[in-house]
Amino acid sequence: MERDSITTSLWQNQMPEYQPGNTHIPDGEIFDVIIVGGGITGVTTALLLQKHGKKCLLAEAHTIGFGTTSGTTAHLNTMLDNPYDVIARDFGNENARLVATVTRDAIDLVKSHVEEYAIDCDFAELPGYVFSQDNKQSDDLADMLEGARKAGAQAGYCQSIPVPLPFEKALRFERQAQFHPVKYLYALARAFEASGGVIRQHCTITEVTDNNGVLDVTGPQGNFKARQLVYATHIPPGVNVMHFRNAPYRSYVLAATLKNNAYPDGLAYDMHDPYHYYRTQETDGQKYLVAGGEDHKTAHGEDTETHFRDLESHVRRHFDVENVAFRWSSQYFEPADGLAYIGHLPGSPGNVFVATGFGGNGMTYSHVAALVLHDLLTTGDSPYKDLFAPGRVKPVAGFVNFVKESADVVGEFVGKWFSQSKIESLSELSHGEAKVVSYEGQSMALYKDEQGKLHAVNPTCPHAKCAVGWNSAEKSWDCPCHGSRFSPDGQLLTGPARTDLERIDLRELEEK
Repeated sequence: MERDSITTSLWQNQMPEYQPGNTHIPDGEIFDVIIVGGGITGVTTALLLQKHGKKCLLAEAHTIGFGTTSGTTAHLNTMLDNPYDVIARDFGNENARLVATVTRDAIDLVKSHVEEYAIDCDFAELPGYVFSQDNKQSDDLADMLEGARKAGAQAGYCQSIPVPLPFEKALRFERQAQFHPVKYLYALARAFEASGGVIRQHCTITEVTDNNGVLDVTGPQGNFKARQLVYATHIPPGVNVMHFRNAPYRSYVLAATLKNNAYPDGLAYDMHDPYHYYRTQETDGQKYLVAGGEDHKTAHGEDTETHFRDLESHVRRHFDVENVAFRWSSQYFEPADGLAYIGHLPGSPGNVFVATGFGGNGMTYSHVAALVLHDLLTTGDSPYKDLFAPGRVKPVAGFVNFVKESADVVGEFVGKWFSQSKIESLSELSHGEAKVVSYEGQSMALYKDEQGKLHAVNPTCPHAKCAVGWNSAEKSWDCPCHGSRFSPDGQLLTGPARTDLERIDLRELEEK
């Protein structure tokens, strides 16, 4: 299967692309719900709604699992990146208890799906460990424990951790979990289709308009109608307030075999910023240590290859590594106030919903979102409606005008062409390298592929006019503002942009 990066993750390895069996849409069909996005959030939400009796269409711009679901480390946690003591401080003790309850329900939903559909996805409930390595971290750990206990999470101090790293103190959280996310995702997609749901892959949605309560949903691959719509696209497309309350980050992962077979028998997390995280995955009879970290804001790392090297160096210092079999990176969106945004999308018709801002807890929040959205779309209410409401974020003055001016930037190079030889001599690129150059007053993003062909695109992101930067590890142009990502020749990989980078016409000319 393909994903939104050039590196291969453990989860996509030897997995075929999903082939939908139900793509037929009768003429004039009005769906109850269209779910945009075929990752774990979209598929789980679609399944719950379809089982409830809603007629659903799942529209995926690429293929099922193309995005972050196939790039995760697949931890399922009630212990979140934002600890319960911080949630209680910012949102109150009752809301901290609600978060603990719904994350527990989310993991239980995964478990129930595994049992109901007999999914062979290596699901396992395991303890999770957070450990300190200095006095300051130990003090923070004590606050974390107090907050967890007040919220109702099962946690306590322990004397050992499942990874060979030095530590001062450690907490053990009970009933955390892990699984193979793509095997699970494919099984849910098949269950959704078996329940009567329709899946359309390679189906980009570019515009949604309200027509007296019925949404006209359009894109290059067709026009559809629905009474409700859910954006489960990691971050909603277009320009909206969510992009200014969620920061895009990249995280780096490797899967390694160990010489001594001393694989962790639990999930483990240090307390550095950014933190490292570890677990074991057995696939096709082979065990792997899965370790991640080295997070940074998207396009803010000067050399993304360095982050892979630093992560591997860290792992080799503490584990008896035999071979690094896989390495990959992935993207997530960090919410401004520490909690996900799930509910009505501000600035949209009342029947348009969104799920975003999952931080580093996307696998858990995917099922939190499915539970909350199911209730909102079937009953109009949820115990978590106010807690996760995207409407808690208010647009600043002038925001509407900004949206109108920033969406879908018009090309600057339409009808223009440039000399291939002059540009190539200016850039002095080696094979596999890229950079942004200035030529005749114009900025160009250039990439020379391994065969020596030069690719030129406009470096202005069509989303909100930010300048993209080169991601050397994934060979992509990444936007540092809102996280849109593009292939070397400008093809859109992930939103919120809705269009490709503008391609620049380079020609071989006879010089006089």
